[in-house]
Amino acid sequence: MAYLNENYLKLQAGYLFPEVARRVREFCEADPKAAERLIRCGIGDVTEPLPRAAIEAMKRAIEELGHHETFRGYGPEQGYEFLRSAIAQNDYRGRNIEIADDEIFVSDGSKCDYGYILDILGDQNKFAVPDPVYPVYVDTNVMTGHTGHARKDGSYEGILYLPCTAENNFVPEPPKEHIDLIYLCFPNNPTGAVASRAQLSRWVDYAREHEALLLFDAAYEAYISKQDIPRSIFEVPGARECAIEFRSFSKNGGFTGVRCGFTVMPKSLLARTENGRRLPLHPLWQRRWSTKSNSVSYPVQRGAEALYSEQGRKQVHALIDHYMGNAKLLRDAATDAGLEAFGGVNAPYIWVKTSQGLTSWQMFDRMLRELNVVITPGAGFGAQGEGHFRISAFNSRENAEEVARRLKKLR
Repeated sequence: MAYLNENYLKLQAGYLFPEVARRVREFCEADPKAAERLIRCGIGDVTEPLPRAAIEAMKRAIEELGHHETFRGYGPEQGYEFLRSAIAQNDYRGRNIEIADDEIFVSDGSKCDYGYILDILGDQNKFAVPDPVYPVYVDTNVMTGHTGHARKDGSYEGILYLPCTAENNFVPEPPKEHIDLIYLCFPNNPTGAVASRAQLSRWVDYAREHEALLLFDAAYEAYISKQDIPRSIFEVPGARECAIEFRSFSKNGGFTGVRCGFTVMPKSLLARTENGRRLPLHPLWQRRWSTKSNSVSYPVQRGAEALYSEQGRKQVHALIDHYMGNAKLLRDAATDAGLEAFGGVNAPYIWVKTSQGLTSWQMFDRMLRELNVVITPGAGFGAQGEGHFRISAFNSRENAEEVARRLKKLR
């Protein structure tokens, strides 16, 4: 009989979002009438149609595959040059950030890359995560054996948790002790917080002093509205020597079902071997992709490229304006209901304190039963998430307005 990877047995009950789905399914089966009124503001999945520029580009690409003259088979494992160049020019060099085309690695989404990156990093690294935080960072490390066992509060041995609270505006300070890997996510999922240039500079300074690596999740950078907030860690001097950036087309171009994202791996980034040698990570990451992947389909990459066209940009901005309009409605409604709300300004998530001392799962059940609205309990994002819940602005305007009306019942 084959042996299994026992690290999976350390994982708590279930990944957060399947657990939410299970509870919602049971509720709908028990009360079909209430199920008809159900509005989902839990998982951060987009709801609006794809930008027309991306659709037309994918149609053209599919048509190309139907002719001998333009047919394509396997593409470059790291992504087609046309897309890597568009990303590097528009997201970086056009903003005075020096990133080369071949420092871009195209993938089927940043969620996948958070796990893939562990392929090239040693299991002796000490790592830190903000708390609360997107659970994939923690769970992928558990799966690969980089943690100890779970504690009673759901945290894991071997992880340094960086508390993110209203008192520090949900932006943690660098720790006093030495850490090798630090996960950062701004705009933040789930709190909607953003980090200033000064705050990110302190993290870069820490990483350079400790020869640490910042794993920077910028999946929601397109939602930043304040001009003085960095959209990329590479806007901070010195970050090329200590950071990897992860981005996605899911939330700006609506590609959650289409699947496309990318990682920025600077060639100047070094890591250490056990015998003390300092070697670049870029060739290892390239080798990882060459061995384990055939990248993303040609039509999808053409669709992603089209998001950078003049029409594509306009359509992406319209999508973001739509979701951020929802965010304002929902945040205002939560505040009017007497709840303390955060986020929803530079991110499509509203982070809300529970009412009447309820736990986050109790608040989940109350919202489900009384309002027929699905939210995400904060405890699923970490111990510091207890006593809060997340409302997602990814929805139709009609649904957002209806949820805003229902929230008034919580007064």
